[in-house]
Amino acid sequence: MASQNLPPVLTSPRTRALGLCTLPVLALFAVAAFVPLPFTLESPGATADTLGSYDGAQVLTITGTPLRQTSGQLRVVTVDATPPQQRNSLWDSLAAWGDPKRAVVPTEEVFPQSDPEKADQVTLEQMTQSQDSATLAALNYLHLSPDQVEVQIDLGQIGGPSGGQMLALGIIDKIAGDGRGGELTGGRNVAGTGTIDADGQVGQVGGIPLKTQAARKDGATVFLLPRSECAQGKVNTPDGLQLIPVDTLADSVAALQALNSGGAVPHC
Repeated sequence: MASQNLPPVLTSPRTRALGLCTLPVLALFAVAAFVPLPFTLESPGATADTLGSYDGAQVLTITGTPLRQTSGQLRVVTVDATPPQQRNSLWDSLAAWGDPKRAVVPTEEVFPQSDPEKADQVTLEQMTQSQDSATLAALNYLHLSPDQVEVQIDLGQIGGPSGGQMLALGIIDKIAGDGRGGELTGGRNVAGTGTIDADGQVGQVGGIPLKTQAARKDGATVFLLPRSECAQGKVNTPDGLQLIPVDTLADSVAALQALNSGGAVPHC
């Protein structure tokens, strides 16, 4: 018989046992490769220039005060995420894990609400609150009353609170520029992220390595980020993108002024 011609090592009881044990393991891996896992895959998302338009609509519409002509760009950056109802396989997750332009995050951290419709509603509510805070922070910085100056913000379906800092800077640039007769941007393509409150405090947001990729993809050369997230900012930083850490809206304005005048600029 054929088995009689095989080497003893292949016909021993131990080899047969190992073979029998291997089959279930291989089957387990085969199943795991296609079983959906509770992870969300993230990648660099869209950016929106707060000084211009997005998705066919002007981002900032300001009335009640004279406005300036602006140049350059002040970009809100986003992260794309697979929807909460989508469960990605082991192979999907492993492929993203090894890609510096993607991230694998537990779904419950990205979407605490298991209901997709509720998740969308929450992110839009967060953006509405962020827009209100950005308006108050900018007007407070400029010593203008919200009773006299009205700001309308349209970012389409972009949700979440992380656009606050860049929206506030956009309002300041349109009304006052750099406060010295020049452009706040200095004509540059500036991007950034960070929540903001009415007092101008910039808060951390997460997803920084993907946001720097999104910013550079759309031409940004400067990236403003919360100081507490400098370490994240230095992960896979794209070439040609200058990181500037800030704690407050006043820090952001001062850093851009220094960049324009050749002064010392904070760095990560």
